[in-house]
Amino acid sequence: MEIDQDKLHEFMGKMVGELGAAMNAALILIGEKLGLYKAMAGAGPISSEELAKKTGTDERYVREWLSAQAAGGIVTYDAASKKFTLPNEQAMALAVEDSPVYMPGAFHIVSAVIKDEPKLTEAFRTGDGVGWDEHDASLFLGTEKFFRPNYAANLVSAWIPALGAVEAKLKEGVRVADVGCGHGASTILMAQAYPKSQFVGFDYHGPSIGFARRAAARAGVKNVSFEVASAQDFHGEPYDFVTFFDCLHDMGDPVGAARHVREKMQPGGSWMIVEPFAHDALEKNLNPVGRVFYAASTVICTPASRAQEVGLCLGAQAGEARMRKVVTDAGFTNFRRATETPFNLVYEARA
Repeated sequence: MEIDQDKLHEFMGKMVGELGAAMNAALILIGEKLGLYKAMAGAGPISSEELAKKTGTDERYVREWLSAQAAGGIVTYDAASKKFTLPNEQAMALAVEDSPVYMPGAFHIVSAVIKDEPKLTEAFRTGDGVGWDEHDASLFLGTEKFFRPNYAANLVSAWIPALGAVEAKLKEGVRVADVGCGHGASTILMAQAYPKSQFVGFDYHGPSIGFARRAAARAGVKNVSFEVASAQDFHGEPYDFVTFFDCLHDMGDPVGAARHVREKMQPGGSWMIVEPFAHDALEKNLNPVGRVFYAASTVICTPASRAQEVGLCLGAQAGEARMRKVVTDAGFTNFRRATETPFNLVYEARA
């Protein structure tokens, strides 16, 4: 092989960055779990001794952790005072749980898929699936932690209003099915915002439904319930509004799921489908956001679909054209992109 040394050096610099980011994933989890970021938020310059005392942790470990955070640009370091500072912008992402940019949940997901790597490697060999329920439990916790801030920032304020008459109906009182609800963050947010409507969250993963029930009880929300059911057998009287949050692309038979939605909807009902942002063409998704979504799709979404009937494997970067085909193949005649964010596409389907 002929080697361009400049290109090699450039790529090795990229790989060092990759290695540092991968190692730091564990440190972010440590910082979240021990409250290190929260203790630094708004505290100004702080020494390792002060942070350790404030958090009840060992100073020597904290000093090394702070040094790594400074090397990565997460905290700043003042050599004269030997103190570290967490800037407000970084605090928004790492210490403020109700911030729309709170990120530690994503690193719980990373933790889960690293632990699950042997299963995923074997799936590459065999072509078998790895079901959602087969993953490490950090995936379920991380998904709720990662997606909830985005839903809290956009669902009630922007996404539902983009659906035309749906918001007014929710305020008046209708029946809503939230399918693939996981830990119930989206269901509970909607139930709190529209107390006259009745919400049922469905998920095939029993432990997640148990978590959602406990979360609703803690929140004191009375107009919501949670049931174990898949997208193709969720039950109850016909619904006026059905929601799928970041899950249709994970399903083995999304067309079958869409047909069931159509069967379970009242005439004039609306289906909101929230999906990861993606262009239709691969080359337009070759960017930092697409990189994250393709990686997650490789280790979570595609294996989940392959583990189910049909195994269509849409993937997390399916794009609007493929989603439109799924929905229209199921018999829906109206499909549109209602709104979008840099990370999500929000579709509306009507029969």
